Amino acid sequence: MATKKTFDYKLGDRVDLTESDESGGLIIGRAQYTNSNPAYLVRYVAGDGRQVENWISEDALQAA
Repeated sequence: MATKKTFDYKLGDRVDLTESDESGGLIIGRAQYTNSNPAYLVRYVAGDGRQVENWISEDALQAA
């Protein structure tokens, strides 16, 4: 599988997590790798109301 070498989202972009009840995502970091697609550090509100930060792959995000 070919890996993607460009980012779809910029720092500060608002995103939603696909197939999830989490909300309010904000891109606060980005990572680029030689052998996998880009990943993003996203700050969002978890389903239980906590604010969390997690690395999420680009294919699990959509523009808010």
